[in-house]
Amino acid sequence: MKDTLSVLALVALLSTGATVRASAPECQGHFVNPITDICWRCLFPLTIGNVAVAAGNEPDTENPSSPVQICPMSELYRIGIAIGYWEPFALTDVTRAPYCMVNLGGFSISAGKLGSGGGKRQGGDDTAAFYHVHWYKYPLTWWLNIITDLGCMQGGDMDIGYLSELDPTWNDSSLASVLSPEAFLFANPVAQGACAADALASAVSMPLNSLFWCAGSHGSLYPFTGFVPDQASPQAASVLLSERMAYKLHRQGMIMNSVGQNNKVCFEYPSPVMPKDRFRYQMVNMYPDSARCHPFGRTVMAWEAGHATPASRQNFGYLIWRKRNCVFL
Repeated sequence: MKDTLSVLALVALLSTGATVRASAPECQGHFVNPITDICWRCLFPLTIGNVAVAAGNEPDTENPSSPVQICPMSELYRIGIAIGYWEPFALTDVTRAPYCMVNLGGFSISAGKLGSGGGKRQGGDDTAAFYHVHWYKYPLTWWLNIITDLGCMQGGDMDIGYLSELDPTWNDSSLASVLSPEAFLFANPVAQGACAADALASAVSMPLNSLFWCAGSHGSLYPFTGFVPDQASPQAASVLLSERMAYKLHRQGMIMNSVGQNNKVCFEYPSPVMPKDRFRYQMVNMYPDSARCHPFGRTVMAWEAGHATPASRQNFGYLIWRKRNCVFL
């Protein structure tokens, strides 16, 4: 994430008289414990070339066929070992309360009506919902020195990368269509019916990148807004909006991805269309699920029991895992 964005957001909040308060009644959360709340087995499989040296419970993506890679570096070249692993790189808050920082201890930023938007249920449907989403840069691999090569991990400090309250497109489908005009092509029963194949694929293995508009069992990745027209469960809706935010940031050029192919593994590339199979999610708030993570689009039915209460204020936090292919020097 760009540090400049966080600075601008903070300046905007402070210049309008925003203050930090302990917690609003509808806001709750806790800091993520990097030891006990993280599914460390989700780091695997670890590969050298296309050979797994440490197996994992979930399927893996494509990896370079050769373990030795020669990468251009200015006018010279560097030789290194192609490795692949799953990197914990971002956190998301999904909340009904504007400026509720779920993964930062559950405190609220009192900003008045700044960026609170006009999120309302659409069409009078009682199953509809609206949530705000916050995206955090979370360089956990860097903090714990799990990998020592800077080219093979996200460095720097934890930072706020995106606040949907400051984005006028998040609560307006018409404005959101400017960023994703192709959304109109998939707003029909045929395109949405095709998502059944993506739901099945993500349930048994990994999602289908060819069905890029689908979020598996969770619904549609379009439009890039906080509206969920048919909320099957709060957990499913919150995962869907985390996936939407990931796609939205891809479209805005804020997330770069590696490629598990010979030569291409040397660099990272922008991906206007998110490669869904290179991402996983794991709940860390309010009820951390440190035993497992899940590919994007996989149904929440297998794990949602016990991860919400009847008195829940519907605040959720997720850790986003990304497949990292790189050349280790």
